[in-house]
Amino acid sequence: MSDAGPIAVLPPRPLTVGELLDSAVLLLRDQARVLLPLAVPLVVAEQILLHPMRVFAGAGPPGWWPAGEPGLDRYWLLLAVGAATEAMIIALLGNPAARGGAAALLGRRLAPSELRHEARPGATLLVAVLVGLAVGVAGLAGPAWFVAYGLLGLVVPVLVLDGVPAHRVPVRAVRLAGRVGGRAAAVRLLGYLGWWLVRLGIGLGVPWGLGLLGLFDVSAWALPVAVAAQAAVNTLAYPALACLDAVLHLETRIRTEGLDIRLSRAPAGVPEPVLLAARR
Repeated sequence: MSDAGPIAVLPPRPLTVGELLDSAVLLLRDQARVLLPLAVPLVVAEQILLHPMRVFAGAGPPGWWPAGEPGLDRYWLLLAVGAATEAMIIALLGNPAARGGAAALLGRRLAPSELRHEARPGATLLVAVLVGLAVGVAGLAGPAWFVAYGLLGLVVPVLVLDGVPAHRVPVRAVRLAGRVGGRAAAVRLLGYLGWWLVRLGIGLGVPWGLGLLGLFDVSAWALPVAVAAQAAVNTLAYPALACLDAVLHLETRIRTEGLDIRLSRAPAGVPEPVLLAARR
């Protein structure tokens, strides 16, 4: 199956780490008309949920570092809740991102109307909530967050594309992420680190920069400006991370299950769900 266009969003072959990150960005570019509008209400809801938690923890803008002595336990709880909400949002966006990635692998481009129609919506919502809870609980344990975030990224792509029963989805997703020495989990953490630095830079830089320009009273406008900056950058970061999950899932199947060989040998007319279904 040949690459579509001069630059394939997802070439049907094993990819380097740099190519994986590039493919995720290309997939986001192709599906931005769907993913970004879907991300906006989720990101706004996240900021609304986190506001009372930030107040409770004494964390103020723009860095959301606690001022005074509210106690480390409250701030740690805020971090865990934030980890849970972002993991859940990325999982929810992983549904259309996975289907867009599969279409790119098969050499076509899904129309926005196709992407907006959720595949297994109820199961996706349930799985996203469970992933968020798992990552949040792991966040309370500190370093366990790295393990949970790295291993649970492929859950929704497996649910949507692999055609396995719902009860087998988590086990298969963790096994895929752990293959080849945990390569997919490590790349997922690398992608998160890159976007975390972008989010940190914009979240801190926009309020401070506008304050230095004297465009507003820092004491009066710091909160809304910092929240708006955080929401704006998360609207881009969360879909990008969902696209990375989609790319990692398909590339891991190519690398370890020969998905590219199966696609190249499949006769014409085979339905896409059959092409992409995991062998049992």
